[in-house]
Amino acid sequence: MAPINSMVNHAARSSTNLAVNECDETQGLFHSTEVHILVIDDDSSVCRMIQAALTPQDLKVTVQSDPNEMRPSLEAQPYHLIILDYVIPGWEPEQTLEWLRQHQPQASIIVITAYPLMSRTPVETFDCLTKPFAVSSLQQTVLRCLEGRGLLRMSESALREVLGSVIRERRKGLGLTLAQMAQRTGVSLGYLSQIELGKNSASIETLYRISLGLGIKMAELFQTLQPGH
Repeated sequence: MAPINSMVNHAARSSTNLAVNECDETQGLFHSTEVHILVIDDDSSVCRMIQAALTPQDLKVTVQSDPNEMRPSLEAQPYHLIILDYVIPGWEPEQTLEWLRQHQPQASIIVITAYPLMSRTPVETFDCLTKPFAVSSLQQTVLRCLEGRGLLRMSESALREVLGSVIRERRKGLGLTLAQMAQRTGVSLGYLSQIELGKNSASIETLYRISLGLGIKMAELFQTLQPGH
């Protein structure tokens, strides 16, 4: 395993690619309330690595590596997400999950484990990561979990950019010029160009016309915006 300083530095660098800002719609994703995450792992280096990976995303991350203090930490406040080492000395995994379900019913759970044979995701958890895992995999899993719960949302500017990119790539894939697309849809060339560049929002009616012009259902334009895509 890489030295902890190297892991933490890599985690900090990687996190800059996944910026999340509270109520800041100039970024790709934002949240309108504080998101609290608890990391429980008896390996303090893993705790520090995860904290380094997630804290710069403006997520409130608490870590606990002392088995004697883990349950008090779990009882201290409600959490939106708990990242849990599946094997902790003195804890039975299945009993732990049952205890979490009783005391943190609103929290999503991501299990991390160094034992591949245990990497099958328990039904109570959102996902399972096998150690050693890539920092980017951890970040993407956490963001996917929070986005799926509505705790993170794509900002308006990012939404425009992604939709515009989807429309542009689909149009080019069909071999259509902007002028041809404008003729197909009845949308002015200038307006269509602004939509593709993410500089202008399109109404539902305009998106419907564009989807018809692209030969797809309007819902397909939004599929790439769903968590996990």
